Amino acid sequence: MIPEIHWISDPSSRFSNILHSVALVSGIGLIMALSAWLLFGQSGVIWAFVLIAVLLLISPRIAPEIIVRMYGARRVHPEYGAPVLQVMEELTRRADLPAVPHLYVIPSPIINAFATGMKSDALIAITQGMLNKLTARELTGVLAHEMAHIRNNDLWTMSLADTMSRFTHFMALMAIAIVMIDVPMALLGGPPVPWLSILVLYFAPTVSSMLQLGLSRAREYDADHIGAELSGDPDGLASALHKIEAYQGRILETIFMPGRNVPVPSVLRTHPPTEERIRRLLEMRNLASRKVDAPGLETIPVHFIPNRRRARYHFNGLWY
Repeated sequence: MIPEIHWISDPSSRFSNILHSVALVSGIGLIMALSAWLLFGQSGVIWAFVLIAVLLLISPRIAPEIIVRMYGARRVHPEYGAPVLQVMEELTRRADLPAVPHLYVIPSPIINAFATGMKSDALIAITQGMLNKLTARELTGVLAHEMAHIRNNDLWTMSLADTMSRFTHFMALMAIAIVMIDVPMALLGGPPVPWLSILVLYFAPTVSSMLQLGLSRAREYDADHIGAELSGDPDGLASALHKIEAYQGRILETIFMPGRNVPVPSVLRTHPPTEERIRRLLEMRNLASRKVDAPGLETIPVHFIPNRRRARYHFNGLWY
Protein backbone atom coordinates (compact mmCIF):
# COMPACT_ATOMS: atom_id res chain seq x y z
CA MET A 1 0.00 0.00 0.00
CA ILE A 2 1.49 3.32 -1.08
CA PRO A 3 1.29 5.93 1.70
CA GLU A 4 -0.74 9.07 1.26
CA ILE A 5 1.14 11.89 -0.42
CA HIS A 6 2.35 14.69 1.83
CA TRP A 7 3.24 17.90 0.02
CA ILE A 8 6.83 18.80 0.83
CA SER A 9 7.11 21.78 -1.49
CA ASP A 10 8.62 24.85 0.10
CA PRO A 11 5.49 26.93 0.98
CA SER A 12 7.28 30.16 0.15
CA SER A 13 8.28 28.81 -3.27
CA ARG A 14 4.74 27.64 -4.04
CA PHE A 15 3.29 30.98 -2.90
CA SER A 16 5.85 32.81 -5.02
CA ASN A 17 4.87 30.80 -8.11
CA ILE A 18 1.17 31.49 -7.53
CA LEU A 19 1.79 35.19 -6.91
CA HIS A 20 3.92 35.34 -10.04
CA SER A 21 1.15 33.77 -12.11
CA VAL A 22 -1.51 36.10 -10.67
CA ALA A 23 0.68 39.12 -11.46
CA LEU A 24 1.27 37.97 -15.04
CA VAL A 25 -2.40 37.21 -15.73
CA SER A 26 -3.35 40.57 -14.21
CA GLY A 27 -0.79 42.29 -16.44
CA ILE A 28 -2.23 40.64 -19.54
CA GLY A 29 -5.71 41.71 -18.44
CA LEU A 30 -4.60 45.31 -17.85
CA ILE A 31 -3.03 45.50 -21.31
CA MET A 32 -6.26 44.23 -22.86
CA ALA A 33 -8.29 46.73 -20.81
CA LEU A 34 -6.00 49.60 -21.83
CA SER A 35 -6.31 48.64 -25.49
CA ALA A 36 -10.11 48.47 -25.23
CA TRP A 37 -10.22 51.85 -23.46
CA LEU A 38 -8.06 53.52 -26.12
CA LEU A 39 -10.29 52.20 -28.89
CA PHE A 40 -13.79 52.27 -27.41
CA GLY A 41 -13.61 54.13 -24.09
CA GLN A 42 -14.96 52.92 -20.74
CA SER A 43 -17.79 50.90 -22.27
CA GLY A 44 -15.23 49.08 -24.43
CA VAL A 45 -13.43 47.84 -21.30
CA ILE A 46 -16.68 46.50 -19.84
CA TRP A 47 -17.67 44.74 -23.05
CA ALA A 48 -14.18 43.28 -23.45
CA PHE A 49 -14.33 41.55 -20.07
CA VAL A 50 -17.91 40.42 -20.70
CA LEU A 51 -16.79 38.82 -23.98
CA ILE A 52 -13.84 37.11 -22.26
CA ALA A 53 -16.17 35.74 -19.58
CA VAL A 54 -18.56 34.35 -22.20
CA LEU A 55 -15.74 32.70 -24.12
CA LEU A 56 -14.38 31.09 -20.95
CA LEU A 57 -17.82 29.75 -20.10
CA ILE A 58 -18.26 28.25 -23.55
CA SER A 59 -14.79 26.76 -24.10
CA PRO A 60 -14.85 24.16 -21.27
CA ARG A 61 -18.09 22.75 -22.69
CA ILE A 62 -16.27 21.72 -25.85
CA ALA A 63 -15.53 18.02 -25.39
CA PRO A 64 -11.78 17.39 -25.04
CA GLU A 65 -12.18 14.40 -27.34
CA ILE A 66 -12.87 16.77 -30.23
CA ILE A 67 -9.36 18.15 -29.88
CA VAL A 68 -7.60 14.78 -30.02
CA ARG A 69 -9.71 13.67 -32.97
CA MET A 70 -8.06 16.40 -35.00
CA TYR A 71 -4.75 14.55 -34.46
CA GLY A 72 -6.17 11.11 -35.21
CA ALA A 73 -5.55 10.02 -31.61
CA ARG A 74 -6.94 6.79 -30.22
CA ARG A 75 -7.94 6.11 -26.65
CA VAL A 76 -5.88 3.58 -24.70
CA HIS A 77 -7.88 0.40 -24.15
CA PRO A 78 -7.35 -1.66 -20.96
CA GLU A 79 -6.73 -4.75 -23.08
CA TYR A 80 -3.54 -3.22 -24.49
CA GLY A 81 -2.44 -0.65 -21.92
CA ALA A 82 -3.59 -1.86 -18.50
CA PRO A 83 -0.25 -1.07 -16.74
CA VAL A 84 -0.14 2.53 -17.90
CA LEU A 85 -3.80 2.99 -16.98
CA GLN A 86 -2.98 1.70 -13.48
CA VAL A 87 -0.34 4.40 -13.24
CA MET A 88 -2.93 6.97 -14.30
CA GLU A 89 -5.31 5.77 -11.57
CA GLU A 90 -2.63 6.00 -8.88
CA LEU A 91 -1.53 9.47 -9.99
CA THR A 92 -5.18 10.58 -10.00
CA ARG A 93 -5.59 9.33 -6.44
CA ARG A 94 -2.48 11.16 -5.31
CA ALA A 95 -3.55 14.36 -7.08
CA ASP A 96 -7.01 14.09 -5.49
CA LEU A 97 -8.79 14.59 -8.82
CA PRO A 98 -12.50 13.75 -9.10
CA ALA A 99 -12.01 11.53 -12.17
CA VAL A 100 -9.20 9.73 -13.95
CA PRO A 101 -8.22 11.67 -17.11
CA HIS A 102 -8.70 9.75 -20.34
CA LEU A 103 -5.45 8.68 -22.00
CA TYR A 104 -4.97 8.97 -25.77
CA VAL A 105 -2.08 8.14 -28.07
CA ILE A 106 -1.32 10.39 -31.05
CA PRO A 107 0.27 8.48 -33.96
CA SER A 108 3.28 10.74 -34.43
CA PRO A 109 7.03 10.02 -34.01
CA ILE A 110 7.56 13.37 -32.24
CA ILE A 111 8.05 13.12 -28.46
CA ASN A 112 5.30 15.25 -26.94
CA ALA A 113 2.41 15.23 -24.48
CA PHE A 114 -0.34 17.62 -23.46
CA ALA A 115 -3.43 17.81 -21.24
CA THR A 116 -6.77 19.46 -21.93
CA GLY A 117 -10.21 19.73 -20.37
CA MET A 118 -11.36 20.36 -16.80
CA LYS A 119 -10.60 18.50 -13.56
CA SER A 120 -13.81 16.50 -13.83
CA ASP A 121 -13.41 15.77 -17.54
CA ALA A 122 -9.78 15.94 -18.65
CA LEU A 123 -7.60 13.96 -20.98
CA ILE A 124 -3.90 13.46 -21.47
CA ALA A 125 -2.50 12.81 -24.94
CA ILE A 126 0.92 11.31 -25.56
CA THR A 127 2.57 10.57 -28.88
CA GLN A 128 3.64 7.20 -30.20
CA GLY A 129 7.17 8.61 -30.32
CA MET A 130 7.05 9.09 -26.56
CA LEU A 131 6.03 5.46 -26.06
CA ASN A 132 8.85 4.34 -28.33
CA LYS A 133 11.60 6.47 -26.81
CA LEU A 134 10.85 6.75 -23.07
CA THR A 135 11.22 4.11 -20.37
CA ALA A 136 8.36 3.26 -18.01
CA ARG A 137 9.93 5.41 -15.29
CA GLU A 138 10.27 8.39 -17.64
CA LEU A 139 6.74 7.94 -18.99
CA THR A 140 5.38 7.95 -15.43
CA GLY A 141 7.19 11.23 -14.79
CA VAL A 142 5.69 12.84 -17.88
CA LEU A 143 2.18 11.64 -16.99
CA ALA A 144 2.61 13.03 -13.47
CA HIS A 145 3.71 16.39 -14.93
CA GLU A 146 0.57 16.59 -17.07
CA MET A 147 -1.55 15.47 -14.10
CA ALA A 148 -0.07 18.37 -12.13
CA HIS A 149 -1.22 20.81 -14.83
CA ILE A 150 -4.75 19.46 -14.42
CA ARG A 151 -4.57 19.62 -10.62
CA ASN A 152 -3.28 23.23 -10.68
CA ASN A 153 -6.03 24.43 -13.07
CA ASP A 154 -3.23 25.52 -15.40
CA LEU A 155 -5.42 24.67 -18.39
CA TRP A 156 -7.97 27.29 -17.34
CA THR A 157 -5.31 29.84 -16.40
CA MET A 158 -3.47 29.52 -19.71
CA SER A 159 -6.78 29.59 -21.60
CA LEU A 160 -7.68 32.87 -19.87
CA ALA A 161 -4.30 34.40 -20.69
CA ASP A 162 -4.42 33.18 -24.29
CA THR A 163 -7.96 34.51 -24.82
CA MET A 164 -7.05 37.96 -23.49
CA SER A 165 -3.85 38.05 -25.56
CA ARG A 166 -5.73 37.13 -28.73
CA PHE A 167 -8.27 39.86 -28.05
CA THR A 168 -5.44 42.35 -27.60
CA HIS A 169 -3.97 41.25 -30.95
CA PHE A 170 -7.37 41.76 -32.57
CA MET A 171 -7.63 45.31 -31.22
CA ALA A 172 -4.12 46.06 -32.48
CA LEU A 173 -5.23 45.05 -35.97
CA MET A 174 -8.21 47.37 -35.60
CA ALA A 175 -5.83 50.19 -34.67
CA ILE A 176 -3.82 49.61 -37.84
CA ALA A 177 -7.02 49.75 -39.89
CA ILE A 178 -7.99 53.00 -38.18
CA VAL A 179 -4.60 54.53 -39.02
CA MET A 180 -5.05 53.65 -42.69
CA ILE A 181 -8.32 55.60 -42.63
CA ASP A 182 -7.30 58.51 -40.37
CA VAL A 183 -4.00 59.45 -42.03
CA PRO A 184 -5.56 60.39 -45.41
CA MET A 185 -8.30 62.30 -43.57
CA ALA A 186 -5.70 64.17 -41.48
CA LEU A 187 -3.83 65.15 -44.63
CA LEU A 188 -7.08 66.57 -46.00
CA GLY A 189 -7.55 68.76 -42.93
CA GLY A 190 -9.38 66.33 -40.65
CA PRO A 191 -8.65 65.70 -36.95
CA PRO A 192 -5.04 64.78 -36.09
CA VAL A 193 -4.05 61.15 -35.71
CA PRO A 194 -3.60 60.09 -32.02
CA TRP A 195 -0.13 58.69 -32.59
CA LEU A 196 0.57 57.97 -28.90
CA SER A 197 -2.54 55.78 -28.62
CA ILE A 198 -1.70 54.08 -31.91
CA LEU A 199 1.83 53.28 -30.70
CA VAL A 200 0.49 51.83 -27.44
CA LEU A 201 -1.98 49.67 -29.35
CA TYR A 202 0.73 48.59 -31.80
CA PHE A 203 3.11 47.35 -29.08
CA ALA A 204 0.43 45.99 -26.73
CA PRO A 205 0.33 42.50 -28.36
CA THR A 206 4.11 42.16 -28.02
CA VAL A 207 4.06 42.99 -24.31
CA SER A 208 1.06 40.71 -23.79
CA SER A 209 2.86 37.84 -25.55
CA MET A 210 5.95 38.34 -23.39
CA LEU A 211 3.84 38.14 -20.24
CA GLN A 212 2.12 35.03 -21.60
CA LEU A 213 5.49 33.36 -22.18
CA GLY A 214 6.50 34.23 -18.63
CA LEU A 215 3.27 32.73 -17.32
CA SER A 216 3.91 29.52 -19.23
CA ARG A 217 7.39 29.21 -17.73
CA ALA A 218 6.07 29.80 -14.19
CA ARG A 219 3.40 27.12 -14.57
CA GLU A 220 5.93 24.64 -15.99
CA TYR A 221 8.20 24.98 -12.95
CA ASP A 222 5.25 24.39 -10.64
CA ALA A 223 4.03 21.41 -12.68
CA ASP A 224 7.53 19.89 -12.56
CA HIS A 225 7.62 20.25 -8.79
CA ILE A 226 4.16 18.86 -8.11
CA GLY A 227 4.57 16.19 -10.80
CA ALA A 228 7.71 14.94 -9.03
CA GLU A 229 5.77 14.83 -5.77
CA LEU A 230 2.92 12.89 -7.39
CA SER A 231 5.21 10.27 -8.96
CA GLY A 232 7.63 10.22 -6.01
CA ASP A 233 10.42 9.96 -8.59
CA PRO A 234 11.93 13.29 -9.67
CA ASP A 235 14.76 11.43 -11.42
CA GLY A 236 12.25 9.86 -13.80
CA LEU A 237 10.91 13.22 -15.00
CA ALA A 238 14.42 14.68 -15.11
CA SER A 239 15.59 11.79 -17.29
CA ALA A 240 12.56 12.24 -19.59
CA LEU A 241 13.28 15.96 -19.98
CA HIS A 242 16.91 15.23 -20.82
CA LYS A 243 15.94 12.65 -23.42
CA ILE A 244 13.26 14.87 -24.98
CA GLU A 245 15.69 17.79 -25.18
CA ALA A 246 18.36 15.62 -26.83
CA TYR A 247 15.98 14.06 -29.33
CA GLN A 248 14.27 17.29 -30.34
CA GLY A 249 17.63 19.01 -30.52
CA ARG A 250 18.81 16.50 -33.13
CA ILE A 251 15.68 17.12 -35.20
CA LEU A 252 16.14 20.88 -35.08
CA GLU A 253 19.83 20.58 -35.98
CA THR A 254 18.90 18.47 -38.98
CA ILE A 255 16.38 21.04 -40.20
CA PHE A 256 18.14 24.24 -39.19
CA MET A 257 21.84 23.40 -39.36
CA PRO A 258 23.12 26.99 -39.90
CA GLY A 259 21.58 28.26 -36.67
CA ARG A 260 21.93 25.23 -34.44
CA ASN A 261 24.32 26.96 -32.02
CA VAL A 262 22.33 30.19 -31.71
CA PRO A 263 20.63 30.24 -28.29
CA VAL A 264 16.99 31.24 -27.99
CA PRO A 265 16.66 34.37 -25.80
CA SER A 266 15.18 33.40 -22.43
CA VAL A 267 12.43 35.98 -22.78
CA LEU A 268 11.17 34.18 -25.90
CA ARG A 269 11.10 30.66 -24.46
CA THR A 270 7.68 29.12 -23.87
CA HIS A 271 9.30 26.67 -21.42
CA PRO A 272 12.08 27.24 -18.89
CA PRO A 273 15.59 26.05 -19.80
CA THR A 274 15.71 22.25 -19.54
CA GLU A 275 18.95 22.37 -17.56
CA GLU A 276 17.33 24.51 -14.87
CA ARG A 277 14.25 22.28 -14.73
CA ILE A 278 16.45 19.20 -14.31
CA ARG A 279 18.55 20.91 -11.63
CA ARG A 280 15.45 21.72 -9.58
CA LEU A 281 14.09 18.20 -9.97
CA LEU A 282 17.33 16.57 -8.83
CA GLU A 283 17.14 18.61 -5.63
CA MET A 284 13.97 16.63 -4.76
CA ARG A 285 15.57 13.16 -4.68
CA ASN A 286 14.33 12.53 -1.14
CA LEU A 287 10.94 11.68 -2.70
CA ALA A 288 12.19 8.36 -4.13
CA SER A 289 10.71 6.31 -1.24
CA ARG A 290 7.18 7.12 -2.43
CA LYS A 291 7.73 6.20 -6.08
CA VAL A 292 4.70 4.95 -8.01
CA ASP A 293 4.86 1.19 -8.42
CA ALA A 294 3.93 0.21 -11.96
CA PRO A 295 4.23 -3.58 -12.35
CA GLY A 296 4.21 -4.65 -15.96
CA LEU A 297 4.78 -1.18 -17.36
CA GLU A 298 8.32 -1.98 -18.51
CA THR A 299 7.03 -4.88 -20.60
CA ILE A 300 4.11 -3.05 -22.16
CA PRO A 301 4.26 -3.20 -25.98
CA VAL A 302 5.31 0.16 -27.35
CA HIS A 303 2.71 -0.20 -30.10
CA PHE A 304 -0.13 -1.14 -27.78
CA ILE A 305 -2.55 0.91 -29.90
CA PRO A 306 -3.01 -1.13 -33.08
CA ASN A 307 -2.82 0.99 -36.23
CA ARG A 308 -4.24 -0.26 -39.47
CA ARG A 309 -3.04 2.67 -41.55
CA ARG A 310 0.43 3.64 -42.65
CA ALA A 311 1.96 6.88 -41.45
CA ARG A 312 1.86 9.70 -44.00
CA TYR A 313 3.43 13.14 -44.08
CA HIS A 314 1.09 16.11 -43.79
CA PHE A 315 1.80 19.84 -43.65
CA ASN A 316 1.73 19.73 -39.82
CA GLY A 317 3.75 16.57 -39.23
CA LEU A 318 3.79 12.79 -39.65
CA TRP A 319 0.38 11.30 -38.87
CA TYR A 320 -1.49 8.04 -39.46
